Amino acid sequence: MSLLAGCSCSADRALCRRPGARWFGDWNKDIQADLDAYVAAAAAKGQMPIVALYNMFNRDKGGQSSGGSASPDAYRAWIDAAAAGIADRPALVILEPDSLAQLGNLPSDAARAERTALVTYAAQALAALPTTTVYLDGGNATWIRPPEMASRLKDAGVEHVRGFAVNVANFHAVDMCCTYAQQITAELARLGLAGKGFVVDTARNGNGAMDADGQHVDWCNPSGRRLGVPSWLGIAGADYLLWIKYPGDSDGSCGIGQGISAGTFSPYLAERLIVGT
Repeated sequence: MSLLAGCSCSADRALCRRPGARWFGDWNKDIQADLDAYVAAAAAKGQMPIVALYNMFNRDKGGQSSGGSASPDAYRAWIDAAAAGIADRPALVILEPDSLAQLGNLPSDAARAERTALVTYAAQALAALPTTTVYLDGGNATWIRPPEMASRLKDAGVEHVRGFAVNVANFHAVDMCCTYAQQITAELARLGLAGKGFVVDTARNGNGAMDADGQHVDWCNPSGRRLGVPSWLGIAGADYLLWIKYPGDSDGSCGIGQGISAGTFSPYLAERLIVGT
C-alpha cells in the first residue's frame, strides 16, 4: 500500500503529488464527514492516508496556530467523530503536534494534567480502530530532553499506540532527528515501554536547522531551508520519513512568510523550499 499525497494546492503539481499529511482541525465543519471522504478515497486507490489531527483545546497557547476545540468536552467529542470518520479503514495518524512538547507553556499543573488526559483519551480512541497507526507528539531534537519527553509520552498513553513523531514543522537533519528519537525510545524502554516506533518529519529539513553562520534558525518560516527526503520508509530505526508539515504551508505571519497566516499554502514559500533560499 502506497502513501497518499495530501496536498490540495495547484501551484506546483510535481510538489503536490508527493505524499504528505492532510491536516484536520477546527476549520473542518464536519470532521466525521471530511475524514470519511478522505480515507475512503485513499482506500479506493489502495493508498495509505497520512492524517494530522490538530484541534487540541487551548492549541498553541495563543501563538501563530492558536485555536482548537472550545473546551475539553468539545475536544473529546471531536476525537470521537474523527475516529468514526476513519472507522475500519487504514490510516496513519499524527496526533496533535506540539501538544506534549508545549506542556511547559501551560499555566498550571491542572492545565498540564488536563492536556495529558486529553491526549490519552485521543490515543485510546484511535488505538481502538482496527487498522489505524498512531504517533503522538515527540517534539524536536533541541526542545525537550529525551527523559522528559519519554515521561510525557508515557503519561499521555503512548503505550496504546505505535509510537511518536519528531521534528514536526521543524528543520533538523534526519540523523539528528533519529538520534533524538532513539534516545526517547531508550528512555521509554527504561519506563517499561520497549519497542515503540517513531516517524520523522522531513518536509523542510534538506538544509538542516543551522544558518550560514552556524546559528540555529527560527522555527517560523526561516529562509535558506530546503525540501527534505520525500515520504517513504524510514532509516536509522524510523518507521517512516514523512512530509507532515506540508512544504509551502506557512508557520504564521513571520520570517519570509509575512502576511501569510499559519496553515495557508503559499506558492512563494514552496518555491523557496524547492530552490533552498
